[in-house]
Amino acid sequence: MKKKYPIKPTEKQLNLMKLYWAMLQQELLRFDFRVCELEKDMARQTGIEGVEFFSSDDGFCGIGNETRTMKLIQQEELEKR
Repeated sequence: MKKKYPIKPTEKQLNLMKLYWAMLQQELLRFDFRVCELEKDMARQTGIEGVEFFSSDDGFCGIGNETRTMKLIQQEELEKR
């Protein structure tokens, strides 16, 4: 059975969605660049080469290093006060 969708965007609405999609992609590029800058600064400040934020499907969940020679520090440990 083919699913029926009650909402079908008009051409004008679809063009607006495409514009917002492009805007999202630009924001994601900016975010990725900023994360990279934070990782470089963290590596410089800690002296740990290749230290990086680790992410999974649910988002960022810890800090580790590229070569996996350091145990992953989980989000829960990083957020303990």
